[in-house]
Amino acid sequence: MRWFQNGRKRRVLAGTFAVLGVTLGLAPVSAQAAVTCRTIDFPVSQGTMHGKLCTPAGAGTVHVLIPGGTYNSSYWDIGYSPSTRSYRMAMNKAGHATLAVDRLGTGKSSKPLSATVTASAQALAVHEVIKQIRPRFDKVIVGGHSIGSAMAMIEAGTFRDVDGVLVTGMTHRMNFVTVAPVLAQMIPAPLDPHLSSRGLDLGYLTTGPGTRYGAFHAPGSKVNGAIDFDESTKDVFAATEAVDTVALTNIVIPASRGINVPVLMVVGNDNHFCGPPLGADCSSASALKASERPFFGPNATLTTHLVSGYGHSINYAPDAASYYDVVTKWASSIN
Repeated sequence: MRWFQNGRKRRVLAGTFAVLGVTLGLAPVSAQAAVTCRTIDFPVSQGTMHGKLCTPAGAGTVHVLIPGGTYNSSYWDIGYSPSTRSYRMAMNKAGHATLAVDRLGTGKSSKPLSATVTASAQALAVHEVIKQIRPRFDKVIVGGHSIGSAMAMIEAGTFRDVDGVLVTGMTHRMNFVTVAPVLAQMIPAPLDPHLSSRGLDLGYLTTGPGTRYGAFHAPGSKVNGAIDFDESTKDVFAATEAVDTVALTNIVIPASRGINVPVLMVVGNDNHFCGPPLGADCSSASALKASERPFFGPNATLTTHLVSGYGHSINYAPDAASYYDVVTKWASSIN
């Protein structure tokens, strides 16, 4: 991975070429056109963690992105109407690099025995990835969706190796009354016709046929193309991932109390984590901030944002681009 070592030199060269372009009157090349994407298998304690790194020329900030349960890295680069729904494209267009990973057990990452795959194990693997990619970038933001947000907070609060934390599709107040029925609809991955060939054990679960809209998108509009993409790219999660997610974010002293860097929390009309009887107060951005601030370290700065009209998987919202604008402005403001 020698290419990690020369990141700053390349940024200097990129800046020099940009100045020359202006001086010589050359037509500017858009950041989107200059994006380079590559797949990488990072060695970690439980095998390899697969990721897709997309880097605009001169990028100094990278977003390391962890998908939620039954999702893989495709959640961050949605193929249906990507100009609206792809987080990766939006960040790259803003000049930020993205590294979307497949959690252990999913996508092209290693698939250990499910009993060994916990939220803490996933957080450790992401930490090991960050150590490998950190030398290339000036600023590292770790972000997650749903259970991936728990892993991002465990990673940041435990290892304190990032400059910012993005939490989406999650609060510290899980509404177990609505989450339980979703979990009850899960089936073992070996029994799913699309996932049975992966050789996973029975501790890996996935969503039953036709359940994803109700579980992850309602009350948002049902856009068939988007839901079809979600169904076609669905993945798994290990039941053991849920155990320490709950313990380390809801029951005992949360790992996020160790976070003392800027945090951005973004949720939709998500009855899994918002509203009565057990969820956070998501009635306004300020109410959410007041509800969630006690769970972070004393020096953390918390910013909150709501995606109105959509449910849990907010990257699928028709107006996801507006929340991506909030992310890019927040990320750019981190010193």
